[in-house]
Amino acid sequence: MDIKIIEIPKIEDYRGNISVVEKDVIPYDVKRVYYLYDIPSGSVRGGHAHKEQLEFLIALSGSFDVVLNDGINKTVVSLNRPNKGLLIPTGIWRELENFSSGAVCLVLASDVFEESDYIRGFADFIEYKKG
Repeated sequence: MDIKIIEIPKIEDYRGNISVVEKDVIPYDVKRVYYLYDIPSGSVRGGHAHKEQLEFLIALSGSFDVVLNDGINKTVVSLNRPNKGLLIPTGIWRELENFSSGAVCLVLASDVFEESDYIRGFADFIEYKKG
């Protein structure tokens, strides 16, 4: 699975830290930014894959798990630091779960919303992966 944890540069200061995502941190131009927050306990988000869009997920606050599946292998990545992000390539099924209280998930996407880019059913995803 071609997922990647990327360290985001952190500038430490006695007044607090700053992390900056510039174009040399992730391998694409960001065309859409959105964030998930106020997620009720036990909720699962995601539940889809993308045909073309890349996404970079950051836990700005709190923590959550990202369950990733490429159609053969399944892995879980826990995000809990605002200076580390998860790069998810195309063709990877993702589900976000185990959100801590106050968790905020920031998503930096490579494209604008396009419904036709989404694979929303897991059975459809497996068929898509078969070609």
